[in-house]
Amino acid sequence: MQHVFSVQELTQAVKGVVEGQFPLVWVRGQVSNLSRPGSGHIYFTLKDELAQLKVVWFKGNQWQTPALESLHNGQEIVCAGRLSVYPPQGTYQLIAEWVQDQGIGRLQAAFEALKQKMEAKGYFAQDRKRPLPPHPQRVAVVTAPQGAAVRDFLRLAGERGRPAAIRIYPSLMQGEGAEDNVIGALEQVQLDEWAEVVVITRGGGSLEDLWTFNTEAVAEAVAHFPLPTVAAIGHERDVTIVDLIADSRAATPSHAAQLVWPLRQELVQEVDEWEMRLDKAWMVQWRHAQRRFAELEKGLGWLSPRRRLQRMDKECHRLGHALVRTGRRFVTQQESRAHDSSEALLHRVRRHFGRTATERLEHAGRRLLHCRSNHFNAVAHRLEIQTSALAHLDPKAPLRHGFSLVSRVDTGELVTSAAQVAPEDFLQVQTGDGAYRVRATAGDTAASSGQETET
Repeated sequence: MQHVFSVQELTQAVKGVVEGQFPLVWVRGQVSNLSRPGSGHIYFTLKDELAQLKVVWFKGNQWQTPALESLHNGQEIVCAGRLSVYPPQGTYQLIAEWVQDQGIGRLQAAFEALKQKMEAKGYFAQDRKRPLPPHPQRVAVVTAPQGAAVRDFLRLAGERGRPAAIRIYPSLMQGEGAEDNVIGALEQVQLDEWAEVVVITRGGGSLEDLWTFNTEAVAEAVAHFPLPTVAAIGHERDVTIVDLIADSRAATPSHAAQLVWPLRQELVQEVDEWEMRLDKAWMVQWRHAQRRFAELEKGLGWLSPRRRLQRMDKECHRLGHALVRTGRRFVTQQESRAHDSSEALLHRVRRHFGRTATERLEHAGRRLLHCRSNHFNAVAHRLEIQTSALAHLDPKAPLRHGFSLVSRVDTGELVTSAAQVAPEDFLQVQTGDGAYRVRATAGDTAASSGQETET
């Protein structure tokens, strides 16, 4: 005998099969019987020419969905959800998790296609984005003149941008003709040659409302615009092709004003950073100049007459001592060689001629030694004469006999003529036992009158 199902058993079996076979489905159709009760849930029927399907869109699934507010009877939509059987009525229905206008799907596909095309041209690359001028005084704004976006921008600009001038270039932001309006406004900004930066802004809206800024013509116009651009299209969650191409993107119109004109604190910080850089650069230059001055001062001192005399004096002393040492060493060597020769000769004579001849040779040897002594005394005397003559060449010798060496204090120049000295000049006077400074007073330049000095 066949098993007889109860209604509940059969309905539960069908429910298990349906929900198991269709965990997630996409369904396209037209909205009808739309109901929005106070619970927040949304009920409607999705239908086409041959069938209809009940849909429940629970409040918990209605998040970040653009179609939520615009959903209406007769609208063509696409739903994503899971099939479920409702046993009390014996009907099946779709539990919606995502609802999207059917036109949105086409626009999204067009958006992705244009995005890939613009990216392939390199329009999104960071290295082509230009920096905004630091403190612009002339700002062009392409926007709807009566919109909330321009009011927000002007309000914040008034707080930050004074005394900057702002020029509004009115344009439609959506709808028929908006694309040509935006391009025309940008062309007018370029023709005026007035602005330093251009801001393109409008308030938020649906994908269809913002579509003007997802068209290829507007995207190309922004990409090739000669001035830095700021895009503030819609809200932060809205991203258009123009946002991706512009040199700077602002989340809102107010944010655009913040990008164009930084806060006073930021300006102060920037000035402080530049001041620190200048101080560091100045210190580097100052230290370099100090080192260079020290090197020049050292070189100038090495070339002064006093230093030259000191070097000559040291050299004379060195040569004199070297000459004396050489002479003494020569005399000692000659004495030693003569003594050795005499002793060797006497020894050979004694051995060859006997005692008498030895005595004669000893007498001759003594005479030879006497002659040798006289010869070496004469050599020593000549050495003393030469040493005395060398001492007379000492450049300080005249200074020890009352003469003085006069040089200028400021330049170190040796004074050889009274014409080199003017009243009030400071001079350095070098004598045989020291040096002192004097100041010149008025006097005759003739050689007989000399110069008066005071210490």
